[in-house]
This record gives sequence, C-alpha cells and structure tokens, in this order.
Amino acid sequence: MLSASRLHGDDTTVPVLAKGKTDTGRLWTYVRDDRPFGGADPPAAVFYYSRDRRGEHPAAHLAGWSGILQGDAYGGYGDLYTTGRQPAPVLEASCWAHSRRKVFELADIEAAARKKARGEKPNLVYPLAVKP
Repeated sequence: MLSASRLHGDDTTVPVLAKGKTDTGRLWTYVRDDRPFGGADPPAAVFYYSRDRRGEHPAAHLAGWSGILQGDAYGGYGDLYTTGRQPAPVLEASCWAHSRRKVFELADIEAAARKKARGEKPNLVYPLAVKP
C-alpha cells in the first residue's frame, strides 16, 4: 500500500461501546488507485482505528512514506507537509468536496430566494442538491 506515490486519506467517526456509554472513535482510511495514471498495481485500502482524532495518528500511519496525499483540510495532517520531514515532506493535494458542497448549497439558497421574490413556493429539495 505504502509503495504508492499517491494516496487519498480520510477519517470518519465510529461509535465505540464503552462502560455505561458510547464513545466516538475514529476510523482512518487510506486508499490508492493508480490505474487512471497508468499504474499496474491493483487498487488497495488500509484502515486504522484510534480513540481520538489527534494528528499523531496520521503521522504514525504514514511514517516513512512520502508522496502525494489527497485529503481534507484537517489540521492533523499538517506535520506531514512540513519541510524537513523524513524521508521527505508529503505533497498536499486538497480535496474539493467540502467546497463543492458549499457552492451547491449557495445555489439552492439563491434559487429559493428567487422563487420567493416571484411569489412562488420554494422547492423542498432542489435539483442541484441531488446531482452528484
């Protein structure tokens, strides 16, 4: 997995049963698929679990690896991108999914405002919100 020159990294919450309550853990996922770039290696994914979201986790997961990491703007990835990191700094390739989502939300808000200004009833769900 870590022989790939490009990885996508993300984390998500996962409920964890604890004594008398449910805690929130993190599931860290790193995937590679170099087929679009002419790579011969098969796609792969690796998962790690942690009890929290501290930046030490991605640093440990990707220790010894350098390449291009596509991820969100999570600050915990910051140490990976620093000059002087060994074996080399990771190159950040930001994910646009969060920005794209906000653009679509703004388009829906504007569409609702235009309908309201014309005296029409706004839709509950707008076509832009359901397009991939």
